[in-house]
Amino acid sequence: MSGWKRLNVGVIGGGIGGMSVAIALRRAGHEVTIYEKSDFAGEVGASVSCAANGTRWLYEWGVDVAKGDPVVLKKLINRDWKTGEPVSVYDLDDYETRWGYAYNMFHRQYMHAMLKDTAMGEEGEGTPAKLLVNHRCRDIDLQTTTVTFENGVEVQHDLIVGADGIGSAVRGILGIKPEKRPSESSCLHANVDTEEAVRLGLVDYSQNSALEYWGGQEGKWDKIVLSPCNGGKLLSYYCFFPRAIGDYTSQAWGVESRPVEELLKPFPELDSQVLKHLAIGKEIQPWRLWVHDPYPYLQRGNVCLLGDAGHPMMPHQSQGACMAIEDAAALGILFNRRYFNGDIRQSLEVYEKVRLPRVTRVQASAAKAAYNINERIGFSVNKDIPTYKVEDPKKVLTIEEMNAYDMYHDIEEKLAHIRGVNYEDRFICGLPYGLKLPNGVVIGTAA
Repeated sequence: MSGWKRLNVGVIGGGIGGMSVAIALRRAGHEVTIYEKSDFAGEVGASVSCAANGTRWLYEWGVDVAKGDPVVLKKLINRDWKTGEPVSVYDLDDYETRWGYAYNMFHRQYMHAMLKDTAMGEEGEGTPAKLLVNHRCRDIDLQTTTVTFENGVEVQHDLIVGADGIGSAVRGILGIKPEKRPSESSCLHANVDTEEAVRLGLVDYSQNSALEYWGGQEGKWDKIVLSPCNGGKLLSYYCFFPRAIGDYTSQAWGVESRPVEELLKPFPELDSQVLKHLAIGKEIQPWRLWVHDPYPYLQRGNVCLLGDAGHPMMPHQSQGACMAIEDAAALGILFNRRYFNGDIRQSLEVYEKVRLPRVTRVQASAAKAAYNINERIGFSVNKDIPTYKVEDPKKVLTIEEMNAYDMYHDIEEKLAHIRGVNYEDRFICGLPYGLKLPNGVVIGTAA
């Protein structure tokens, strides 16, 4: 398109979102510098889900997904809290055939390294991104798009992306003051070595290649989530319980491991098999959970927010990383040679129109799934189980809504509107007219 120009982009934050947008904008032909506040760009934590709506962009960008040593998920299993018997199972056997891409489960550090290699490596299209560590953002002049860091360095960029996580400095600079409150649930995370569990004669959950849940059916906060990663060698456990039993809202991840007794204490009636797994848990860390109301906007001037900086969400739809990857993909498309006409402000307005409704929908459904697992994508359409109950069957989030979404069409529709051009393709907000969702909604018809 006439008017395309190469931009000098600054990305604040070197996590999964920051590396993803560096790849997307590099592929779109721009020069990218990533600024990371700590002395290394890495990730803490354990497993991270990447459903087809995230995986597709990894392939489009030429990421070597095998480097991340993922587990390809074959099932979602919800088990009875006490007996461990399956209550609700959502089969993913035909998932890749239906959606074109696998549902991958990565270890966070492996996924980050995989993305970093793609963003900064010599191979692949575009100029390798640069990374500068020990650069904590202090301020941004929105008139001149100049960033000042706490180390005294000042830099000017054409476009700045705030990918600096849930405690985002960029968000505050844009004038967004989060309405947030502590979640009613607390969470302790633990890693279990599969080899050690097998050696002790415990169940080998890695064989299921499944995201597994205990509890969550009863409208209580007690829930165990197991996700295998590192090719099944590591079992990553997220253990949720009422905040009244243990409040970790002031704790930070990455400090000394909590004692195993603390991990076991909230769960006296839990299925003995999984309890034995938790008893050999390592790296037991508290996860602070805050509920954020949706933010009113995602951009101002030539600055925008991405991932947790722009839409922190509860983890209960396993879509946090995918939403950051989709944000990155949207920016990569909007600033590519086909769509970018040189008007950065217009592109960022379209970015907000494309992303804000979708991430807000996922945010809201993740908050619902926190205390009712039947609201979780997949389980949300398993209506034939005795304990099935949702707030509103027509409003549940479905796999179709996530994976049939076509971002190119969504962007084209919003661009046409903002440029005063007719949009004639049979899509609305990226979903094809006539698509029937399992919740009974048909896209393009009145609810």
